[in-house]
Amino acid sequence: MDFGLSEEQKLIVETTRAFVENELYPHEREVERTGVLRRELIEEIKAKAIEAGLYAANMPTEVGGAGLDTVTWLLYEKELGRANYALHWTCVARPSNILLAGTPEQRKKYLYPCIRGEKWDCLAMTEPGAGSDLRGMKATAVQDGDDWVLNGTKHFISHADLADFAIVFMASGEEESSRGKRKKITAFFVDKGTKGFTVRDGYRNVSHRGYTNAILEFDDCRLPGAQVLGEVHKGFDVANSWLGATRLQVGATCLGRAERALGHAVEYAAQRQQFGQQIGKFQGVSFKLADMATELKAADLMVFEAGWKYDQGTVTDQDMAMAKLKATEMLAFVADEAIQIHGGMGLMDDLPLERIWRDARVERIWEGTSEIQRHIISRALLRPFGG
Repeated sequence: MDFGLSEEQKLIVETTRAFVENELYPHEREVERTGVLRRELIEEIKAKAIEAGLYAANMPTEVGGAGLDTVTWLLYEKELGRANYALHWTCVARPSNILLAGTPEQRKKYLYPCIRGEKWDCLAMTEPGAGSDLRGMKATAVQDGDDWVLNGTKHFISHADLADFAIVFMASGEEESSRGKRKKITAFFVDKGTKGFTVRDGYRNVSHRGYTNAILEFDDCRLPGAQVLGEVHKGFDVANSWLGATRLQVGATCLGRAERALGHAVEYAAQRQQFGQQIGKFQGVSFKLADMATELKAADLMVFEAGWKYDQGTVTDQDMAMAKLKATEMLAFVADEAIQIHGGMGLMDDLPLERIWRDARVERIWEGTSEIQRHIISRALLRPFGG
């Protein structure tokens, strides 16, 4: 096995890290303190990201992206993950891969403008009563002639206030399964300004300040059949085909933040003097650093092995669940220990540690909770035995 990086990968890592440090870090304090990502700042950084070739880099070359393989894409995500989430996700946008499932007409209307930085997308699945159990969604889409009529509510929809359109998943019928009736799901493109579609402010979040969430309401929102993404009643197939690697993306950004936290902890332990010597010489601190580095290394290997297997076509749901579970729980551990090493200073906003600590909490919830990941892993282990 070759764990080395190619020259191209090294260049992408160096370019992305330099961009993050020079263009994103200087604005972190403003976003953290105000909770607002100014539109002027978004446009300023976006233009620089496009010029640097970092914008929409997750997309294939044939549609205008960088055409990165999965491992290289995760290296890029890891570097972006060092910065405030709102800054890197909004200003250096990576349009949802699910846009690639659209028809040629839909690609022209939605995909290409997102890649060029002219539009933003958002993805709407979660409801007040349907989070981990997406089959439990109550928002409906009912066919009326050639049209569809949407009703219901979605919430926790990331950056929907900025988005020009939403990719919305709705219950569109029922079918029999081995466990009884289950809902059929259909995905739709819904443009801002469509009659019956309202975007309301969401909730204030302790994690990822500046990265907003919104509530989407549908009240007899009528759409033509051309707005269906993929096949009718096959929304889960579309999601599973195009959104699989998002858990690896979460894992990669966690790696970047954990590296930043560990770097601060090591530097502080080497410089801080107590009882006549560097605190890093005390086992109570040095052993923490050793454990942090070891956990980070383990998570790094799991994320990038899963990425490599994704490129080979051999990745399993268990691989991605393990990588996401390990990386997100590792970040929580590393962030907490980094603050403990710094003592009271770790909780001051002069350093990014308290932000990393707060931000780490949501990673164990979105894109599948830690409990869901453990369910996937244990089910895979027990399946050969009929479990």
